[in-house]
Formats: sequence, C-alpha cells, structure tokens
Amino acid sequence: MSLFAWCSRRAGGIAMLVTIGLCTVVIRSELQAQRHGYKYQSTDSLSAPNYNPETTSILVNVFSYYCLLIHFLVFVFPLRSCWAVFTITRSLRKTVQSKSLRDFKFGHRRRGSSTSLSSSETLTSSRELSSTSSSEAGDLDPELFNDGDIAPDRIIHAIIVPNYKEENETLRETLEVLASHPQARNTYDVYLAMEQRESNADTKALRFVNEFQKKFRSIDFTTHPSDIPGELAGKGSNMAWAARKLSEKYSIGQRKDVIVTGIDADSHLSSNYFALVTTMHMAYPETANTTLYSAPIIFDRNAHNVPAIVRVADVLWSAAGMSGLYKGSTVAPPTSVYSLPLELVDRVGGWDCDSEAIGEDLHMYLKCFFALNGNLTTRTVMSPVSQTNVTGGGRGKGYAGIITDMRARYKQALRHMWGALDTGYALRKAAELWQERKHTSRAFRPLHTSMNDESDIYVPDLQIDGVDVKTESGIFSDVVTDTLKGPNYERLVVLFHRLFEAHFLPVQMNILVFASIIWIWITEGTGDIHGVNWIFTACNILRTAGFMEVALYLALYESFHRICVESREKEMSDAGLTKGMHFSRREVKTNYIDYVMVPLVAPFFGSIPCAQAQIFHFWTLDLVYTVSKKVTRKRGKSLSAEAMV
Repeated sequence: MSLFAWCSRRAGGIAMLVTIGLCTVVIRSELQAQRHGYKYQSTDSLSAPNYNPETTSILVNVFSYYCLLIHFLVFVFPLRSCWAVFTITRSLRKTVQSKSLRDFKFGHRRRGSSTSLSSSETLTSSRELSSTSSSEAGDLDPELFNDGDIAPDRIIHAIIVPNYKEENETLRETLEVLASHPQARNTYDVYLAMEQRESNADTKALRFVNEFQKKFRSIDFTTHPSDIPGELAGKGSNMAWAARKLSEKYSIGQRKDVIVTGIDADSHLSSNYFALVTTMHMAYPETANTTLYSAPIIFDRNAHNVPAIVRVADVLWSAAGMSGLYKGSTVAPPTSVYSLPLELVDRVGGWDCDSEAIGEDLHMYLKCFFALNGNLTTRTVMSPVSQTNVTGGGRGKGYAGIITDMRARYKQALRHMWGALDTGYALRKAAELWQERKHTSRAFRPLHTSMNDESDIYVPDLQIDGVDVKTESGIFSDVVTDTLKGPNYERLVVLFHRLFEAHFLPVQMNILVFASIIWIWITEGTGDIHGVNWIFTACNILRTAGFMEVALYLALYESFHRICVESREKEMSDAGLTKGMHFSRREVKTNYIDYVMVPLVAPFFGSIPCAQAQIFHFWTLDLVYTVSKKVTRKRGKSLSAEAMV
C-alpha cells in the first residue's frame, strides 16, 4: 500500500490530529508570549523557551481564519437544508394536487407474473419507445406528466431488497406495499437478497416467493455466500452479489430499459416513486443511462415511540440527505434508497464489497461520479421514502429504555460515520481522474460477464485502438464502448465540499469551538494584539445563526412531515394496508422538546461517533455490521425462519 493510499484512508483522523496540534501550539505560544510581554526572546540554551512574535502571529492567523471558515460552513449547511426542505415540500404539494400523476395507470395491460428461481431465465423483450423531448433545466415537473407521452411497460424496475435476519413481518409489509402499486405486475422484478450467514435463509425467501409470485412481474431471491475472500459483510456486498445474479437475466437489448433500485428491508416506497423515475428516465434520453435518482427519506412510522433525542437525530440525518436534493443541485448523494440504470451498474462494475463500501449508497454514488469524470446526472425523485427510526426496544422501560434506544442509535451513527473512508476513496479516484484526464474512451461489459475479470473495466484509447468491436457476434459481442466528456472540475470541488461537511465538519467544529473559547479566555484583557478579535466575534454570530437555522429547519420540517404522512396514509388506505401500520404525526405543541434536543444530538450522534470512527481507522478499517431493530406491524406474531422449516 502506498503512503498516499494509507493517508487517504485516514484523512479524517489526520485532519483531526493536525487541528488539535495547531490549536495546542497556538494556545501555548500565546501563553508564552504573554509571559514575555509579546517581545522577541532568544536564548543560547537549547532547552530554554524562546518566543518569536512573527511565527506566533502567523500561527494565530491560520488558527483564526480556519476557525472562521469552519463556522461559515456550519452556517451554510443548515441554510442549504432549509432551502432544500422548503423546495421539496413545495414540490410535494404540487405532486399531491396533480391529478394527472395520481390517475396515472400502469395496469392497462396485464400479463401473468412469472416466478424465477433460475438465474438463467431470460425475461420478455421490451418494445420500442418514442421518446419525448429532453431538457437539462431540472427534474421533470410532475404537472408536465402526460399518460400518452410514454410506454411505461417498457421500463423494468429491478428492485433489490437486501436483508439479514430481518423479521418476517418487516419484509412482508415492505413487499405488500410494493405489490399494492398499480404497475407492480407489469414492471417490477423483485429480488430478495438473502445472506448465507442467516440460518434457513433459503426457506424464508421461498416462502415469500410463493406468497408474492402473482403480484409482481417476477420475484426471485439470491443467497450471498459468507466465505468470499476480501468481502466485508454488509448491505454493499449483498447488493453486489444480487446485482451480479440479476444481470444474467437481461439481454443486451433490454439493459438500457432496466432500472435497478436498492431499498432497505423497512423502506416503504410510493407508487409515485417508480412512476417519476420512469418518467424522468424516458423524458431525458440523452442522459438516461448516466443518471442516478435520489429521493428524500422520512422517519414517519415509529417516531412517536422513540426518545426525543433519537427522533431528532433521525430528523437531522434526513436533513443531511435532503441538503443536496434541491432543484438545480449537481451533486446529490443518495441516502439509503436510490435508483440507477443497469447500464450504469455495468459501467462501474457493480457495487464494491470491501471495508470502504460499508456506506454503500454514498460509495456507489462516488463510483458512478468518477466513472463519468464527474459528469454524473442526478435527479431528485419527489416521492419521500418512509423508514423507521432505529430502536433498541426500550419503549415503556423508563430511563433504562431511553439509554437502550440511544445506544442502538449510537451504533447506527458510528456505522454512518465509518463512511468517512469514502473521503479517502474519493481522494484516490480524483488522483486517478487527473492522471487519466486525457483518456476519455471507455469500454465495459455486462456485470455478470466481467465479475471474474480482475482487470480494470475502463479501457483507455490505446487499449481499444485497432480492435474491431462488433455487436453481432464474437468475443466482443457484449462490449459497449463510448467516449466520456472531460473532467468536470466544478462538480469535483462541490463534491469535496459535501464530503468535508459529512466527514470532517462535525469533529473540526467541536475542536475549534473549545479552542476558541480557551483562546478568548486567555487573551481577555490583553488587548487585540493580533487583530483577530473581530473573527471570533463573527464566529459567535455565525454559530448562533446556525442554531437558529436548525430551529427554522425543524419548523419547515413540520409541513414536510405532515404532507408525507397524509399522502402515505391515503395511499395505504386505498390499498387496504392501514390495519396495524404505523403513522407518526407531528405537532409543534407536542414536539417542542425536539427543539431543545438539538444541542445534545450534534455531539452525541455526530461529533463523538465521527471522532471514534476516525481514531479507529488508524488501526482497522473493518466494522462489524449489525442489523438495527425495526418496528413491525401490530399483527399476529410472525414466524421465525427456523419455525418455517
């Protein structure tokens, strides 16, 4: 491993140590300067202290202006989140009011559902499409949606549901929600991504396959082996295995019309989600196969049953995800649920399975981003994904139960912050992008044919020059070649800004807040010797404004949450699925405690797990993946996998 690779994987920890070192040196130098009366002192003794005002002044300015920069970023982040939740809420209102979208029918042509238990089965071929005009101005306005403009059954949605030791009722509820969609029987190919590590996983999967085989276009399952060298157990490795298997089912001609969606086992998606993805995919043919679709997430199923500090942590986590989803955003990493064309999955070689891919949503986004030289198109799906708050089962157990739920949420936060490894991955990919900036020709093959090929799937010009790549027959019959646009450096800068916010800012902010408090305390009464007092005054203003912006976000979130819950409840009511289903409603007068919890959430579920992850990265990159406990419907007790044998 090169020194650059080693340092990149520990970039967060190195930055933390450098910042602590800078603060320590500046504070010690200031104390020493005060002892010397801010005059130059030198001594012939190597062990005696000395003071150089010029050097100290430089360090003080670096410390002060860096502190100002960090506070400015802390000010900008919630401001962007407020704008995002405001614009998304406004778009959701339009969507709810749009009769054309609500009345959209995929079920006008019915064909029998097929149950595929063989990975070699080939699905029916698709029809030709008369594409609509495209625009890069922004995401498709739902009010422009027209039934006659598209042939929706052409697009196949390959939906992967990775799961490990999930309760049967959790999976059943998710599948029932998907099956309630009017387009499910025509366009949904569902893949239950099981883990070999789970006892009787095949039996569990077969039960669901038999139960839902007539409700989808097809339903299948894959079983991810537990002994593949170099793989880390988790969602990413499970997704990777399932994608390789489903790739075998679609012909070269079909692949451009197959959209792969990865969801969590507890994710509830509206039928509008897939309708909008289909619409945008067909409305923008020029970028259809280089587009990743992201949606905001909402925790609206058991938020009323978890401690306020856990509830607020998830509200702010969804804020972080939404902060990049506003209209016009060119860098919009997904959170948990996302969709991308199968051709794009082929291009990047599928999902990675190592330690750095534990946050598979961001990692896959980065993989696609750099595979396209930063020219990845991202579109926001204005259909929020319903998810459950993590719980340790502490409800009704008093203070001990609150601690149990907080510990469960902390474990999840640590897993989120372990994704700081993706910053190192992005640094290395950026270096590769610069080295290969003049080589824009690429060649790739279907995922299942290249899964055993250890060579880089990106083939520069010199490697494919002179090769007559034919699609009719021969060894290169499944090779796709194209030429990329040059590197988009503007998006690269924006990307690293977002990564800094996610993986560096929580720790850097806390270090500098404590250091600035100490600095102000030790310099009180000495006068503005270095001329930086105005900076710390500005930092105080920005910090206060940041807290006010978070309060504003929570106020704006109330409308977003209400619209999402009402829309989901109506859709579930129409589908007859409301019995036993959870709906968490919010009101300011009853959730006022959420506003008080913000100062506690930031360190407990942000700074501390982030610092822990960055410190641990110095000696290990592996994190044992644990499944979070999820809320289930209030129905009869579900059978365990063992009981179904």
